Amino acid sequence: MDKDRFNAILPIIIGDLVKKIAIELNISDKDAITKLYLSHLYELLEKEQTKFWQYSTEKLFEMFSQEVKSGKISYPQI
Repeated sequence: MDKDRFNAILPIIIGDLVKKIAIELNISDKDAITKLYLSHLYELLEKEQTKFWQYSTEKLFEMFSQEVKSGKISYPQI
């Protein structure tokens, strides 16, 4: 994916994931954004070459939750 397309789609993915985090953890959007931005998952998600942007919001939330609980991310088996 070219850089312009990636830069256009990433905020949509992040927005959906922030909403999911806020709802599931019963926290404010602001707190959800902070938690996400401080995660290793976000670091991977913002790099187009990792292809994490292709995962569903549910899968990304699952990975986020696992990182919060264990400090590690388990990469999906494809």
